[in-house]
Amino acid sequence: MSADVHADPDVHAAGGVVCRTRRRVLRGRLEVLLVHRPRYDDWTFPKGKRDDDDHDDLATARREVEEETGFACVAGREISSTRYRDHRGRDKLVRYWLMDLPDGTTGDDFESNSEVDALQWCRPAEAATLLTYEHDRVLLDHLRDPR
Repeated sequence: MSADVHADPDVHAAGGVVCRTRRRVLRGRLEVLLVHRPRYDDWTFPKGKRDDDDHDDLATARREVEEETGFACVAGREISSTRYRDHRGRDKLVRYWLMDLPDGTTGDDFESNSEVDALQWCRPAEAATLLTYEHDRVLLDHLRDPR
């Protein structure tokens, strides 16, 4: 059953599509960051629910990306949102921002935490095969990938 796109969702969430360009290794090709959540055994983008302390969805996105990855990313433009029924049957709206790693960060220094046990940097085509949910795959259409 599809959620009414005009109704207020039960759950507000936000996250980031974190990208990097590996010049030496991949000759300037774009990579996107996926996280593995052992609780759900899924591959997805870093995201989470709004907390009472978050003053807006962008603050939620920044906080969640840092909590899940350890990277205090720089947010760019909002790229899209997804809306779906979560594992509890609630109507969930997730807004996403394009994010870059902070200067001087490679994105290779990750320590697993209570929510995420692994990260995977991959090309968008590989991400499309690894992502667990179709509603995440549509976000890849918003990336500009130089060839």
